[in-house]
Amino acid sequence: MKDLPLVLLHAFPVDARMWDGVRAPLVERLRLITPDQRGLGRSPLPETGREPSLDDAARDVVALLDRLELDKVVLGGCSMGGYLTMAVLRVAPERVGGLVFLDTKATADTAEAARARYDVAARVEAEGAGWMPEAVTPGLISGKAAPEVSERLRELITSQPPAGIAWAARAMAARPDSIETLRSADVPALVVVGEEDGLTPLEAANTLVETLPDATLVVLPEVGHLTPLEDPAGVVEAILGWYPA
Repeated sequence: MKDLPLVLLHAFPVDARMWDGVRAPLVERLRLITPDQRGLGRSPLPETGREPSLDDAARDVVALLDRLELDKVVLGGCSMGGYLTMAVLRVAPERVGGLVFLDTKATADTAEAARARYDVAARVEAEGAGWMPEAVTPGLISGKAAPEVSERLRELITSQPPAGIAWAARAMAARPDSIETLRSADVPALVVVGEEDGLTPLEAANTLVETLPDATLVVLPEVGHLTPLEDPAGVVEAILGWYPA
């Protein structure tokens, strides 16, 4: 695994710039790839006529690996990026030689959570993304986060295309449970969680660790859901401490 590139998939509702704080120290040790997911950042939203599905986004990731001529990578993501990582495991497990899960969970949405995502999709299509930072920031970072972290998050959210946000919200709402997929993922895995993550708390991280055949858990103290934004140094230390030299 030590020679494999690391592909990190970003959270919702932001883009690959969320990895800016971890990029420089990671690239000193390994090859790092951080794509924008479909409809977000600089990636277009294809007009397929199909219902939103993370499996389609997973095929985007596989197509990227094909273009880069990468047979196998260490694949990971934060929050929605973790869900997408699980989708890649469903459609192309042979491309994954290691896993990094940050602040994510293996279970599907409850009916209530899925309805909330559909409501977000409808509202952002109607009103744009300007209302989102105030609504979602308390769940994404801790109350101890520096003001510049909150401002950076606001910039990332409001710069996203509403259609891409809506597509991603609906795709997450429709995602299946991934417990059995993870049971079959016989590769080394790192699970990172913020101590104050209320969206995918330590309980969810423990479920990942208990389900994966070969997992290491790192808990980052006093940070919330988007650990790469709030504690990039902690995320770098966790990844480099786990990644084979």
